Amino acid sequence: MACGCSGPVLKSPAPGFRRALWIALWVNLAMFFVEGAASLQSGSVSLMADAIDFFGDSANYILSLSVLSLGMLWRGRAAMIKGITMTLFGIVVWARALWVIEQGVTPEPFTMGTIGLLALIANVSVAFVLFRFRDGDSDMRSVWLCTRNDAIGNLAVMAAALGVFGTGSAWPDLSVAAIMGTLAISAGISVVRHARMDISEAKSLVSNEVKTVFR
Repeated sequence: MACGCSGPVLKSPAPGFRRALWIALWVNLAMFFVEGAASLQSGSVSLMADAIDFFGDSANYILSLSVLSLGMLWRGRAAMIKGITMTLFGIVVWARALWVIEQGVTPEPFTMGTIGLLALIANVSVAFVLFRFRDGDSDMRSVWLCTRNDAIGNLAVMAAALGVFGTGSAWPDLSVAAIMGTLAISAGISVVRHARMDISEAKSLVSNEVKTVFR
């Protein structure tokens, strides 16, 4: 933190958080390319949603790394951007699912299940690295929520693959895509609320310091 008073120091990034972010960044970038290609091959909306989410998470990790050494105010603002992005992602997934309903395309389940399992392994590994930072400030919390939602989404994609295989219908895939969109919206709203509290607290600390200086 830029300020040396006791309040902000408690909000400093935990040791090892930067390294954890770099690990998460590279894993997410790799899975974006893998899952993106698989979604095009299989025609799966849930895989496409998960691939876009991997890309969004990669961008968010870059944003987190860029403000990690800055004060709580800037980190709160970064978390605010991420929360809004997560919410918009959920809305886009819902829109895509509704569009595919009209097209009547049935995805290929084997690719869905295989890539879903690979993505789950990747996200569980990242979640293990980030787990101890889940109760940090809004920036740390947003990173944890992204990874948690990804792992849940991977399990759902695998379940959807089984559903598509068993029914020959696209509805399991579309249902999972809708769930993933809802999770993104819910987590995004949570991050925005936490970010607003961090921003408010940071502004209050700065205001108190200014008043102290001019007394």
